[in-house]
Amino acid sequence: MIQGDDIHFMKMALAEAEKAAARDEVPVGAVVVSNGTVIARAHNLTETLGDPTAHAEMQAITAATSYLGGKYLIDCTIYVTVEPCVMCAGALAWSQIPVLVYGASDPKKGYSLIEQQLLHPKTKVRKGVLETECSSIMKKFFSKKRH
Repeated sequence: MIQGDDIHFMKMALAEAEKAAARDEVPVGAVVVSNGTVIARAHNLTETLGDPTAHAEMQAITAATSYLGGKYLIDCTIYVTVEPCVMCAGALAWSQIPVLVYGASDPKKGYSLIEQQLLHPKTKVRKGVLETECSSIMKKFFSKKRH
């Protein structure tokens, strides 16, 4: 169920996805929030860095743990425009983040294709926040790539 600030923070993640698209990166954005404060913003940088692990979520986890000074993201929520892949879901599990909120499902590479248990057992998931907008930016990006 969508909660009060979900739309506000997902719009910030969408702004990050727009930054990725402007760099010709797959347009995925992520924002980490701790006690109502944004502590990390990130977008895909796989092409820019030549690093297949430089997904928005991985960049956001790194920035947030650096900000907090520890490896766990307890009391945080991550907002991601697209359902995390298996790699990112594993990283989120290791960070022990208690809440994952995402916009569009990823029927080809999303973690839920494998198993929900990839996340930490206590992680709550809210999906479908601004789903149309999150899906639209991806469709637009890949449509341009095909033409």
